[in-house]
Formats: sequence, C-alpha cells, structure tokens
Amino acid sequence: MTKDKLIQTGVIVNTHGIRGEVKLQPWADSPEFLTLFEHYYIDGAPVKVLSAKVHKGSVIAALEGIYDIDGAIKMKNKIVSIKRDDVELEEGRHFIADLVGLRVVEDETGNDLGVVIDVLSLPASNVYVVKGKRELLIPAVDNFIVETNLETGCIRVRLIDGL
Repeated sequence: MTKDKLIQTGVIVNTHGIRGEVKLQPWADSPEFLTLFEHYYIDGAPVKVLSAKVHKGSVIAALEGIYDIDGAIKMKNKIVSIKRDDVELEEGRHFIADLVGLRVVEDETGNDLGVVIDVLSLPASNVYVVKGKRELLIPAVDNFIVETNLETGCIRVRLIDGL
C-alpha cells in the first residue's frame, strides 16, 4: 500500500484579526498537534508557520507570506496538510487516511466483515465505520481491536453480541 507523502490535517475556515492570521479547523486528535509543525502544506506547497496557538478548539496560525486580512481571506476553505515524514506516531497510533480502505476481519472466525469507509472522531473514542454485507460501527478501543496491520491491509476485531 503506497502512502501519500502529505496527510490532510485540517481546513482554514476563517480569518483571525487584521494581521493575516487564519483560523484552522483541525482534523486531528487534538488541535495542539497542529501547533508542532514548522511547515504546513497548502495546495501541495510548503508554507512556513510563523506561529500557531490553540484557541477554542481551533488553531490560530500566522503563515509566511500572509500579512493582512486580504491575504488571509484568500486562504479560506484551503485544505492544510502536513508531511508524513515530519510525524512520528506513538506505537499503536495510525493516521485515519491509512485506516480507510483496510479490510476488517473477525478474529475468532476469520469472517470478512468489510472495509473501513470512515473513522468517526467521537468524545469517548474513534469509531470505525465498516461497510460489508451490512454497515458496522466498531469502537477503536482495545476491547474490540485485536490488531491493526497496515502492511497486510487488515484490521482484526473482536465483536460482542449485538454488534
């Protein structure tokens, strides 16, 4: 499975103030994660991050080359990505982009349950949306997830009655 070099991590939803800062809606576990990068990638090109801070669940960022509200307005609705190589994930953590498309197999029986088509980020945990003969919602917690193997493209799960 080839992995994209860039991972989409949010979208610029608005301007902030008059000095060219932008408000970024994060697509990450926490907005703090997006404050750690020296560069964001917008339209595939690197843009130096001059400053980034969390504000009410969003990220307020000052980007090189954008110094007034007119420049910031032009960035609205742009997708922000990061370079995959700039991130070292903790053991057992994965990018959502890497999970979508993986086969899901029941651990005990080996039954093919379908493919991950989406990952919902809910307060308690992420939930995998699996589309097969029927759609399943599987919490991404140790009680359900036995193994996630990106090399084989498979997630082994333990189901409970009623799921």
